[in-house]
Amino acid sequence: MFTNKGTKHQTKESNMKKGMLSAVLITFLLSLFGTVFAQDDVQKSPSCKFCGMDRAKFAHSRMLVTYDDGTTLGTCSIHCLAIDLATNIDKTPRLLEVGDFNSNNLIDAEKAFWVIGGNKPGVMTKQAKWAFEKKENAEKFIAENGGTLVTFDEAMNAAYQSMYEDTKMIREKRKMRKMKEAAHQ
Repeated sequence: MFTNKGTKHQTKESNMKKGMLSAVLITFLLSLFGTVFAQDDVQKSPSCKFCGMDRAKFAHSRMLVTYDDGTTLGTCSIHCLAIDLATNIDKTPRLLEVGDFNSNNLIDAEKAFWVIGGNKPGVMTKQAKWAFEKKENAEKFIAENGGTLVTFDEAMNAAYQSMYEDTKMIREKRKMRKMKEAAHQ
């Protein structure tokens, strides 16, 4: 009888190990599957309509809007999304997604934890705006890089508030780049 209990214990332990291995494998496959889907929007819109930036390169800040009429648009950043929302005032966004700063996976922008500012340069803006799926990741970023935890509405408001200065900065950078290119020809 003692051996039988040992065998049952070993079988139970073996089943637990198999279960844990299965859970790890499923988690890995789901994250891989999520990454494949996350890149689907980049394949459909490889560059930003407004600035031409490579959305794969800026997967950590890219945004995807799905309007109620079923149309979608991918941008490189909240700055360029703000331009699209302002120019499409008669279209209602059904879903706004943003690349999670850490994983690059698209997440619901309105549920994300946003960080404004800090010492990491922003995308298309002087005042960086980053999104995180988990609050603890946003807080860790703030502890390491500075910035302020805000809601999506606050981040979008900041994007609109800095639109003129950001556009001016972008124009100046492009002007300087063209001058350098002309000097090297």
